[in-house]
Amino acid sequence: MAWKMLQNTILQMKEATDRTIGVMNVTGEVVACTDQSLKGSLRENALDALEEMIGSYIVFDGDTYKPVATPGARFEYVIFVSGEDEYARSLAVMASLAVGNAKKYYDEKHDRATFIKNVILDNILSGDIYMKANELRLSLDVPHIVYLIRQVDGADTAAVDIVSNMFPDKDKDYVVSVSETEIAVISETAKDTETKQFIKVAESIRDTLKAELLAKTEIGIGKVAPSLKDIAVSYKEAQSAINIGKMFDTERDVMSYENLGIGRLIYQLPTTICQMFLSEVFKDNSLEQLDSETLMTIQKFFENNLNVSETSRNLFVHRNTLVYRLEKIKKITGLDLREFDHAIIFKVALMVKKYLSIQGTAF
Repeated sequence: MAWKMLQNTILQMKEATDRTIGVMNVTGEVVACTDQSLKGSLRENALDALEEMIGSYIVFDGDTYKPVATPGARFEYVIFVSGEDEYARSLAVMASLAVGNAKKYYDEKHDRATFIKNVILDNILSGDIYMKANELRLSLDVPHIVYLIRQVDGADTAAVDIVSNMFPDKDKDYVVSVSETEIAVISETAKDTETKQFIKVAESIRDTLKAELLAKTEIGIGKVAPSLKDIAVSYKEAQSAINIGKMFDTERDVMSYENLGIGRLIYQLPTTICQMFLSEVFKDNSLEQLDSETLMTIQKFFENNLNVSETSRNLFVHRNTLVYRLEKIKKITGLDLREFDHAIIFKVALMVKKYLSIQGTAF
């Protein structure tokens, strides 16, 4: 059990009494206490007395001791309260119940997080998912969405706590550390939630981590998983969203699997087919004949939806100059970008070339 939760539970009782209340473990070490100076000290003699305990508590050396009930074991933690009177026994009982409930909550939360992590990483058999979910009182038939948060400039352990605070409902949302630099959020959602709502949530996560930690992140969003057993698929889609999205649009840092478009198709194609496609589109290596200025013109032309007037304004050139450049492209490649079909072929070809370049495959 986390010492932080133990300490918080005990400190909540400090304002109600002037008695010292503490918790020791099975080795006799004080792991939490209202008197901070006692933390880390040993009470081994009290352990010997507890071994001889007949009732539900003992008094020893001026203090009252009561074990925290633990299924399957005699005790894992022991409460001690200064004093041997009835008031000390009452405080020991209350503290034992409080720590026991906190421990139960923590263990269940930990078990749930471990279970969810095993599901998204495919570390649990599908048949076991139903059994474990029932054991943890989790509803399987509830839609969830997976956000994968990737820290770009190194790991900051505080990121998990910050993201967890953004999803306070621990019965519906789960925040798990997948690796040193990746955090997965599995959030309950409605079936009819639009993609733009998920993007807003992801942008909020990105902005919060940037404000709190100055951390640069990339966030992938999977598709809605219709049930808890399907979240592994949504997790893989979130991974693909980052990998594919950054491949074709390096400026974006929030990417949804549903908005990957043609990039998703290209990413799944064998490199041999991609090379064949490029050789057919750009005969005689015509693409290499286009200089950087011409390639920039093409990019702006696509960004402005093939609008000649708008593109010329963005490039600060005369309309006739842009038309001349487009004619030059047509002469070299045989593709007239003012024609929709030709523009699609050229756009896809550029994406395929970028994909091959990143894959380390020459064209």
